[in-house]
Amino acid sequence: MAASNHDLQHEPSTFLPMAAVVFFLYFVGALSLMHGIRPDYTIVDHMISDYAVGHFGWVMTTAFVSLSAGCLALAIGLFRDGPRSWLGRAGAALLVVAFAGLIVTALYPTDLETAPSTRTGDIHTMSFLVNIVSILLSTICLALSYAVSPGWRRHRIPALAFAGLLIVAFIAQYLTLHKGAPYGITNRLFVAVLMAWLILNALWLKSSVIRRHDLPTA
Repeated sequence: MAASNHDLQHEPSTFLPMAAVVFFLYFVGALSLMHGIRPDYTIVDHMISDYAVGHFGWVMTTAFVSLSAGCLALAIGLFRDGPRSWLGRAGAALLVVAFAGLIVTALYPTDLETAPSTRTGDIHTMSFLVNIVSILLSTICLALSYAVSPGWRRHRIPALAFAGLLIVAFIAQYLTLHKGAPYGITNRLFVAVLMAWLILNALWLKSSVIRRHDLPTA
């Protein structure tokens, strides 16, 4: 009976990874929609945060909130059913930092390049930096944790590849953060790689939970 109670307390659930996927897909859908309803924000010289300013800005705001919620759901799922190494724990913890940073991003819209600087825009910029650093470090920690954790090693090659791609996309974004450069394009490249990475992590977590549930018990 004791063993049965223990199993009930740790009953695997795919709810968290699937919730994360739904939140991430909402972000992707909302961001894609903004490209259609705000064609005046050209992709070459507008970051995705600009969509939160002006008409239909609320759509982009909800997208940031959804991305934040997805990071939290994925983090909790990883804490519960992810790699047990300190790298895995650190990666999940950094997603919680990103969750908080993205909430701030949603609450404080950016300043457009042609607009004067405001305190709200400065807070948005600071949250952007927090988000970027926490997500990059989380990606590196999780990719390395998959490489050394039993049950997760099957994902080590794509995980390390995505970590490398995200770092390259970040460097491209950083090198184009000046007037006249196509920073809008590199921003979208970074976001595209990031969303693929986050969705893959949620799906890997789901498959891990299912495999654990299907394992025969003594």
